[in-house]
Amino acid sequence: MSPLSRRRLFHGAAALGLLSGCATPAQRQPGVVTPQQLHCDISVWDAAEVPKAQVSETVTVTVGSGVDGLPEFPGDQVAPQHRGGRTLLQICGDDPLAVQDAFGRLSPSGGLRWREQGFRRHDNRNTLGFVDGIVVPKTPDEFAQEVWLPDGSTIAVVRRMRLDVAGFTALPVEEQERIFGRSKDEALPLSGPGEVNLMAKTPDGQYLIPVDAHVRRAHPLSSGSGLMLRRSYNYADGLLFISFQRELKTFVNTMFRMVDGDALLRFATTTSSAAFRIPPVS
Repeated sequence: MSPLSRRRLFHGAAALGLLSGCATPAQRQPGVVTPQQLHCDISVWDAAEVPKAQVSETVTVTVGSGVDGLPEFPGDQVAPQHRGGRTLLQICGDDPLAVQDAFGRLSPSGGLRWREQGFRRHDNRNTLGFVDGIVVPKTPDEFAQEVWLPDGSTIAVVRRMRLDVAGFTALPVEEQERIFGRSKDEALPLSGPGEVNLMAKTPDGQYLIPVDAHVRRAHPLSSGSGLMLRRSYNYADGLLFISFQRELKTFVNTMFRMVDGDALLRFATTTSSAAFRIPPVS
């Protein structure tokens, strides 16, 4: 039986938890801690609701409501149409045809602000050729403290980033690694095997992870913020950044720390930006 012939009835936001066997507590939406799938379709709408439809049981659907408080950061090039939005529709799946079919069935009748289709590589590398291994929550306690609010909701940040792949890959590999703070082939932090060690130094006192490296600037210890769950995807022109966190300030504080000296941002321009509350299933 093909993925598109195995369907479940989608009754708007109230039935989201049924689409992928949402784990306890049942009120949390799927698409946050659900194992990341290979394809993702992100769209942002002015419409207030997602229509009822039948979709393949192989896809994961997440819906959010727009929230205020995400500022415009230095270096952003976001047109008014691509900033904010009333409704987020995230559809993920391993079969791109099932994802595309679900988008066609679940799309509101009008008011599309922007849409992007993303993908993951099997080796988890981004379009710059690196594995971005920033610290993320891993244990149930960390997810409870950093991602989920007591009512089963969470806050999503979605930012479409155009990457200067040609400019970055023209650099020597050693410089690319210095910008990321991570080796390109093995994806190890420049501080050595294991977790990132921001205090590790060379014998002459230089930090092994440079002060402007992405790994350092985006690290929670540098930004003074909490952990966020990153579930980003590649797209044709760059990175579709998606993160989930308990508080919007987790992302905001991290981003302000990055724009204050992250070398990687010389090659990344944000062109769409929005934040959403992912409500619990009622």
